[in-house]
Amino acid sequence: MSAGGMYGSSMPQGGARGSGWGHRLGNALKTTVLLAGLTALLLVVGERLGGPQGLVVAGFFVVVMNFGSYWFSDRIALAMHGAQPLEYAEAPWLHQMVERLAARAGMPKPKLYLLPTRTPNAFATGRNPEHAAVAVTAGLVDILDQRELEGVLAHELAHVKNRDTLIGTVAATLAGVISYAAQMLFWFGGSLLGRGDDDEEGGPGHALGNLGVLLVAPIAATLLQLAVSRSREYGADATGAELCGDPDALADALLKLERGAELMPYDRAPATSHLFIVNPLSGGAIMGLFSTHPPIPERVRRLREMAGPRSTRGWRSAWA
Repeated sequence: MSAGGMYGSSMPQGGARGSGWGHRLGNALKTTVLLAGLTALLLVVGERLGGPQGLVVAGFFVVVMNFGSYWFSDRIALAMHGAQPLEYAEAPWLHQMVERLAARAGMPKPKLYLLPTRTPNAFATGRNPEHAAVAVTAGLVDILDQRELEGVLAHELAHVKNRDTLIGTVAATLAGVISYAAQMLFWFGGSLLGRGDDDEEGGPGHALGNLGVLLVAPIAATLLQLAVSRSREYGADATGAELCGDPDALADALLKLERGAELMPYDRAPATSHLFIVNPLSGGAIMGLFSTHPPIPERVRRLREMAGPRSTRGWRSAWA
């Protein structure tokens, strides 16, 4: 492991100031809008699928999913990727690095997990800082040096501190269900829950309405998710850079991770791709428009600007 051994940081204290109450309030408002929008979409799909009965069933699922996502979001995300607990004895230097960053952020140390994949990446999950977990891939620890790895871990702890992890899992769950319900609408046309062609709302107009929901619902769910997910990444980059005290380290890491994802795409549980620090899925320019992550060059540019005169490189030079 290239990051093995102890790492002493000279990071300045108080680097977490970027995640103050103003940021948290803005994040809370965005997540409320996201949940309301995704919930409304699911209710619409339920109504189109089965009329009043479908609306009731959809409402029930919304309550169950929100409850389950709140209490078990960390377990769900970790299980989907086959993550295993990383014991202290296996990587004491990594645990100590997280302990230092967590202390600087004023939060408990999250649990550490390892994903058995060579693709370099990482994500955080959990409903709050007291019930959080950070998962790193085997490839991440191999490809990054000590300062870059600390930058990535600081980014993930920033997500926890900024309360991003809960909404990310809830949004993924609701968006996935909306897409699945839209597919059911396509195959069953509203007959699954008793609505047939003889109903008052049946006929060509009803069929066209179903088709519209089928086309719009998954796209709208994705766009609502992207609206919050992209801004969350910028916020976590800024807070993480302040936590580790080295914006260039995180910028360098992002460039390496982007290249790693291009060479070794990781497509397990695509619905959770927005949880990772870089998009684990491969895609061209068109797919980039629907990426849950902002462009890496823009993220790197902002981090280089944060470094200011301390930065010894331009943001483009790290591509070489």
